[in-house]
Amino acid sequence: MTRAEHLKFCKKCTNRELDMKRGLVCNLTNEIADFEKECGSFKLDDTVVERIDDTEAVEHSEVIQKLSEKDIEKFKSEQDYPKAVTTGIVVGLIGAILWGAITVATGYQIGYMAIAIGAGVGISMRYLGKGIDQIFGITGGIIAILSCFLGNFFSLVGFAANQEGLGYIEVLSMIDYSLVPSIMMEAFSPMDLFFYAIAAYEGYKFAFRTFTEKDLYNLENNNS
Repeated sequence: MTRAEHLKFCKKCTNRELDMKRGLVCNLTNEIADFEKECGSFKLDDTVVERIDDTEAVEHSEVIQKLSEKDIEKFKSEQDYPKAVTTGIVVGLIGAILWGAITVATGYQIGYMAIAIGAGVGISMRYLGKGIDQIFGITGGIIAILSCFLGNFFSLVGFAANQEGLGYIEVLSMIDYSLVPSIMMEAFSPMDLFFYAIAAYEGYKFAFRTFTEKDLYNLENNNS
């Protein structure tokens, strides 16, 4: 066993002792661990387990590094990418409609709506998709950005409908969609880019299945 593998046990053992030169040693032998597979003198320190965080999610990249191959395969078998995509699109569409409605109602484009959309898309994908593969995060970020653009588009449709005294569906049917990109660019501001970037980041970050330190600890010990 490697030193790192030994330390996984030593850090949770009541017989551990810190040597400033050598690191953790066994207070029974005053030597660093040299056992294979398991230590006959190991005694679990319950206070260490109690202090493990069971609330805050660990960063996804760190989770993947800590999960065993067996656990990764297990969680991959539980993933549901189609359901995650469908849920993300539905939530993104609802968010875009709300963005448009709020913008038209207030007369102001509220950038924080983009952040809410990104979080909503990501979290919904997380709970129904249970994904750990990168494709879930990438998809969440893309859906979040597209939803933000759609929200801006709905805002323009709403303003046009109110100005001309037309219904929203009527305006949508009359639009020359070849002109939409240029119209969107005219309404675009540098601040939009900032909020879109945050939305994409949140769509990416929140789309993954989450694990706390306690979850990882339990998985590690179940595999031991």
